[in-house]
Amino acid sequence: MSTLRRENTIAYSLFTEFDIDLFKAGKHFRLYEKMGSHICSIDGQSGVYFSVWAPNAKHVGVIGDFNYWNKHTHQLYPRWDESGIWEAFVPNLDKGNIYKYSIETEQGEFLEKADPFAFFCEMPPRTASIVWEHDYKWKDKKWMEARATKNNHEAPMSVYEVHLGSWMKKNNATESLSYSELAKQLVDYTLDMGFTHIEFMPVMEHPYFPSWGYQITGYFAPSSRFGTPDNFMNLIDAIHKAGIGVIIDWVPSHFPTDKHGLALFDGTPLYEHPDPRMGFHPDWKSAIPNYGRNEVRSFFISNALFWLDKFHVDGLRVDAVASMLYLDYSRNDGEWIPNQYGGNQNLDAISFLKEFNETVYAEYPDTVTIAEESTAFNGVSRPTYTGGLGFGQKWMMGWMHDTLNYMSKDPIYRKFHQNEITFSLIYAFTENFMLPLSHDEVVHGKGALMDRMPGDDWQRFANLRLMYAYMFTHPGTKLLFMGSEFAQTSEWNIERGLDWWLLQHEPHKGVKKLIASLNRLYTSYPQLHNQQFVNEGFSWISQDNAEDSLIVYGRHAKEDKHPPIVVVCNFTPAKRSSYKIGVPTAGTYKEILNSDATQFGGSGATHGDTKLTATNGFWQGQEQFVTMTIPPLGVSVLIRNE
Repeated sequence: MSTLRRENTIAYSLFTEFDIDLFKAGKHFRLYEKMGSHICSIDGQSGVYFSVWAPNAKHVGVIGDFNYWNKHTHQLYPRWDESGIWEAFVPNLDKGNIYKYSIETEQGEFLEKADPFAFFCEMPPRTASIVWEHDYKWKDKKWMEARATKNNHEAPMSVYEVHLGSWMKKNNATESLSYSELAKQLVDYTLDMGFTHIEFMPVMEHPYFPSWGYQITGYFAPSSRFGTPDNFMNLIDAIHKAGIGVIIDWVPSHFPTDKHGLALFDGTPLYEHPDPRMGFHPDWKSAIPNYGRNEVRSFFISNALFWLDKFHVDGLRVDAVASMLYLDYSRNDGEWIPNQYGGNQNLDAISFLKEFNETVYAEYPDTVTIAEESTAFNGVSRPTYTGGLGFGQKWMMGWMHDTLNYMSKDPIYRKFHQNEITFSLIYAFTENFMLPLSHDEVVHGKGALMDRMPGDDWQRFANLRLMYAYMFTHPGTKLLFMGSEFAQTSEWNIERGLDWWLLQHEPHKGVKKLIASLNRLYTSYPQLHNQQFVNEGFSWISQDNAEDSLIVYGRHAKEDKHPPIVVVCNFTPAKRSSYKIGVPTAGTYKEILNSDATQFGGSGATHGDTKLTATNGFWQGQEQFVTMTIPPLGVSVLIRNE
């Protein structure tokens, strides 16, 4: 572009005609390399190039600390190609300058908008963008070269879900830890606990802390509440160097209507759908993206790739997918518009999600995408070429609801609800399922997971240990929200943080030790993970013993060299002695985990080093059985001796 000059800006562009064609077609997935603010130089003069999409604006300028927020001094130039992009080079600016876009609408109203592509933002409640560039020197080469082995379907994935601002507090619970502090304390803790991945609830900049990060205004900026983008990169680097993966929550389902954000960006519905029946979310009082608009698709898919590219993130967990898929989601009759075929599916959103997954896996095949999707939509985690949405995994919400409902019942009544604890195995292999006990289960009056457990104190802890051991031996990957690993007793409160003081007490220490042991069990034995998404990895031994509220199942590895694992779950407080359990092969068996072990806070009804010899005789569909003691409200995990 020729260097046309206004008083304080120079006409300049980072875009090629090919870039513009891709943008208009909704196929430009590296927009963060062009849009926003970028430090550069023209003819030896350093400064910052600005570009913003505002096709319906009358005028656009950049305002900031460099011009006393004067909307008339630094005007941007509209491109000639009807792309709707305004751009200019501003000399003598650099990293750290604070700015916004001043947008004059066709009606003559002046809006002050944060940069949708800003890499860094002011700390809320301030709302301006900050000129930034990514120059962090990564040290995670070893992890990046090997991470394909950590994220594939046959690898164990045990996820520790974390809210950055409330995992641990300091200064009498008045202040969150910084990215730098988390790089030491969170990493050491997660490594000690044996989780394979950390999932961060949204790290992107958001104006309202109690939204937990799900109302995003700065999609390309990690929150400044905890440090700089480089500090967050260093945190991810430290996690990777510890051999742990990083998943982040990604929210393309809605965005807030704060005045400095994306909503009515140029005075018109630009990023959101113009019809409120499709563009406004009644539950969250936020805007819904216009998935049918090409430029909006480019924005969101570019954002997904940005975190994988610049921040070395290993996976994206996509929030509220169900709300994207259905036009009538949380709407009454007359409050939604059917699609062109008269149905309730949002065809634009479905197309968008397919393209998102195809692009992520094409560009970063060693990463993973995970859908929080609560309906029976078919093929969420199946390839797009088979008609699926293309996600790598899907949260198994049915398992979560059934398990918590079942565990909340007094054991005396569980025999009448045996189907609730076994039903998940009817459909367990229809998707690539992750078993979630997430933040959603410990908020909004639900209390802590401990609150769901019936009985006296001993039984409540035993029930919780039982549920965890059942979860970690059930097919599928795992997700546990912070605090649940040591039996947090109060509902999660982001202002207060976790109740770490509970670890002064032995029952809480016991649950924590159990989770660490379950992680070691799950990651060490291929029987529990390398066929976790296919029915060959699971077999029922006893599923209909409702009278004793007992289930027994086998877990199997792909390789014959690994003998089957047998899992015995007793959902009653009755210790059962000399109990016959069918086993799939002859030989002697040893107990490799018992949730009732004294080290976990249990009664000690374990077998220790005692070998259990299989006896020939048809039992529970098997040709041999062992006679064993079954722990009260406990899980015993057996394996045949080599």
